[in-house]
Amino acid sequence: MDTKLTGKTRIESDLIGAREIPAEALYGVQTLRGIENFSISKFRLSEYPLFIKGLAITKMAAAMANFELGLLTVEQKDAIIAACGEILDGKHHDQFPVDMIQGGAGTTTNMNANEVIANRALELMGYERGEYQYCSPNDHVNCSQSTNDAYPTAIHIGMYYSHLRFLPYLESLIGAFHKKGEEFAHIIKMGRTQLEDAVPMTLGQTFNGFASILRDEIRHLNEAAADFLTGYAEKCVKALCEITGFDFKLSSDLVGATSDTSCLVGYASALKRIAVKVNKICNDLRLLASGPRCGLGEFNLPAMQPGSSIMPGKVNPVIPEVMNQVAYKVIGNDLCVAMSGEAAQMELNAMEPVMAQCCFESVDLMINGFETLRTRCVEGITANAERCKIEVHNSIGVVTALNPIIGYKNSTKIAKEALETGRSVYELVLEHGILNKEELDTILSPQNMLKPVKLDIKPRR
Repeated sequence: MDTKLTGKTRIESDLIGAREIPAEALYGVQTLRGIENFSISKFRLSEYPLFIKGLAITKMAAAMANFELGLLTVEQKDAIIAACGEILDGKHHDQFPVDMIQGGAGTTTNMNANEVIANRALELMGYERGEYQYCSPNDHVNCSQSTNDAYPTAIHIGMYYSHLRFLPYLESLIGAFHKKGEEFAHIIKMGRTQLEDAVPMTLGQTFNGFASILRDEIRHLNEAAADFLTGYAEKCVKALCEITGFDFKLSSDLVGATSDTSCLVGYASALKRIAVKVNKICNDLRLLASGPRCGLGEFNLPAMQPGSSIMPGKVNPVIPEVMNQVAYKVIGNDLCVAMSGEAAQMELNAMEPVMAQCCFESVDLMINGFETLRTRCVEGITANAERCKIEVHNSIGVVTALNPIIGYKNSTKIAKEALETGRSVYELVLEHGILNKEELDTILSPQNMLKPVKLDIKPRR
């Protein structure tokens, strides 16, 4: 039933006073105050299902621990666990309308969860919403907990699930680059350092390089994510392991852990490392595909949309461009997380809400960005093999690959003449009779450029 259509309300009160709550709302008075006080961003808790999942698991584990301690009745425990189970199944997420960015170190979010779970538990027990004497948001759902326990634990659980969701997208992008590396393994091209011609290589090596630098980050990301698997109380840790199947550990120092947000700082930093590398890759894609006539043009990016409202025929590299912007946002979020982590005072870090928002947002952005980059760009890249070959033959840098065969003196002479005349090294080596075409092509063949090889070729001069 739509609360806006019925107009019915119920009365709830807290230490500030009494308020009318929409009768059909599962949330209560403290959530309502949070809605009114923190109209800050467009980032609503309801948009972060894995964070809500973390909250539900945290409350479920607490109910199990509190029942074991004799602090909840069987009926209360079963109803709270059932309500949490519904949330884990994706129900009631619209009842989490609070802003992710909030004061109070996450109290509004914690109470939003407490109220939704309590009111749904009351319904399951046969009572009306708001009849908190039978199941209270504070006394029962939040029993034996502080926001400073439950809120960080929920963030950690939600972020670990986000990490597991993110990994396949990273691995798929790596796989797409590797596949292009295999496809382009036979295409020779010029390598470049400091934007200047360097030595010949293969186009396949370029794309395998993209894959390898990203693959190296999986270990760092997993190590950072492992820090999320810590809990705040022994019986809750046991319950969390039972619910999730993850290997949660008890925090070594509960006082220190309350103010320490280094796991968020570490994970945001790991995401930043990936963002920096992806940004570099996308810059290379744009440069190496520049053209079509007057750029490097070593390969073609898929044409996704017209690139100009005034220049007919222009097609821009819009997919790498949008991934660049995702990378900048993730890097910016890392700075926000780092500054917020530094802002902890005494026994608490009140800035954790924005840290959570930044980390969840960065994962979502990278998932969407990686899927877009893979499916709308990388998988459709085609090589301009002939252009790559011509550039190698015309390049002065190719003399570096010839140097071990023809010697430094010959190499210097050929390079100097090529600079003065504008002619290619390839052409001059043949003209001077230093090597024949078969020998020259053998030296510059892709298979001989992939790794050091010993060639039985002797220069004639």
